[in-house]
Amino acid sequence: MEGLISWGDFEQVDLRVGTVMEVADFEKARRPAYKLWIDFGKEIGVLKSSAQVTVHYKKEELVGRQVVAVVNFPKKQIADFMSECLVTGFADEQGNIVLTAVERPLPNGSKLI
Repeated sequence: MEGLISWGDFEQVDLRVGTVMEVADFEKARRPAYKLWIDFGKEIGVLKSSAQVTVHYKKEELVGRQVVAVVNFPKKQIADFMSECLVTGFADEQGNIVLTAVERPLPNGSKLI
């Protein structure tokens, strides 16, 4: 376990549920990745993200899937793509990412509380 954080620190991280609307190969990424367009509802809208999830997920499996992402990080330039949120996941035994999932469908933009 890493260092402890305060409740206030945790409250600053804005984790939301969104639905993947579009997926494309990210050929210019250093490691295999997809470009994702994720709908976080009316308040936030559609944000883009780069996700290194190509081992466990095919593009067509991701469209329509709900993911959990940090939506209040600064934008990050990755090759020729601007990532606007950070999709969350866990590394398996080989270091390949398994996406964080919600138990049942939620409205896009629902916030982790």
